Amino acid sequence: MAGTNFTDARIGALVPRRTAYEIRDARLRGFGVRVLPSGRKRFFVHCQRRGERVWKIVGDAGEMNVDEARTRAGEMLAAIRRGEEVPADPGDTLFEAVAEAVFRHHERVWKPSTLRVNRDYLKNQILPHFAGRNVVEIDRREVGNWFASLAATPVSADRSMPVLSVIMREAERMGFRPEGSNPCRGIRRYRRKGRERFLSDEEIRRLSGRLSAHADRRPRQVAVIRLLLLTGCRKGELLTLRWSDYREGHLFLRDSKTGPRTVWLSAPARAILDALDRTGRWVFPAPNGGGPQTRNWLDCFWRRVRAEADIEDVRLHDLRHTHASIALRQGATVLAIGRLLGHADPQTTLKYAHPADAMVMAATETVGRVLEG
Repeated sequence: MAGTNFTDARIGALVPRRTAYEIRDARLRGFGVRVLPSGRKRFFVHCQRRGERVWKIVGDAGEMNVDEARTRAGEMLAAIRRGEEVPADPGDTLFEAVAEAVFRHHERVWKPSTLRVNRDYLKNQILPHFAGRNVVEIDRREVGNWFASLAATPVSADRSMPVLSVIMREAERMGFRPEGSNPCRGIRRYRRKGRERFLSDEEIRRLSGRLSAHADRRPRQVAVIRLLLLTGCRKGELLTLRWSDYREGHLFLRDSKTGPRTVWLSAPARAILDALDRTGRWVFPAPNGGGPQTRNWLDCFWRRVRAEADIEDVRLHDLRHTHASIALRQGATVLAIGRLLGHADPQTTLKYAHPADAMVMAATETVGRVLEG
């Protein structure tokens, strides 16, 4: 890579771009400066040691001149080539400091519930292993060992890994790691048995019968459960539904897991909504009238109903899975089902493809009988 003879004037004249970029010094091999989109400039060293790439921050260009940085870089490079351990930079290059900066940035991106859950994974699964480490020194081997240590809790491991990956990716953007060095890339997640549960036709009939038995005393709770099955919506999407969101035969959700979306309603779903009293802004209002009903209000009723219907292993979210599986059995495409459920990623919808196995088998038997005849 062609270098530039660093001087204070040349470093000062470097202007930020939309993405971070690096310039190498022509006088000292392995010494460079990285210019961040924010305008911040950081001197660094980059070399090979025993076949491994070593990248370390020398210091901030706003706090030292070129001569000081070049001298410090030369000392660091010599120490690295001798096999000595160069001490970690203090302050904002520690993993926990970078992680906190990333979380502050993502407060504007993640939903409050996502932020809360990710902070739990950071506190309980990630920080106990990586706190106190220089973020640039964390490599793929260390991440692999950490991930293996969580084998007893594969769900927590799989959900913690994306959080760590975001922190490492943002560390690159902020200039604390070289680009393309995310140590989480390529580490395979744990295989877990799918939790999807699909109600059979007989189970749906039993559930419908028990809901009908409670309809007079618990009309709104019964309505929510029927709508979950008829629309494939998530529980939170229905509990926070406003009457103004229901118009023209559709639900216009202001917010969902994947952002605003439109839900097409069948005639039975519209009939359920039309039969409810409009006593305020919320379709399912709390008793005090100040907001929507809580999840606990519905969960307690659901535990009772599913016990009565002998489907105690079924979660409310499984009604969404059942909605998708019925659509698939009736010939809907995976693309159409993805739109029904509001999936942003088609891969998410593919997990509903396995209920079609019976359809494939039936088609195979039909073809066999025709050819045999």
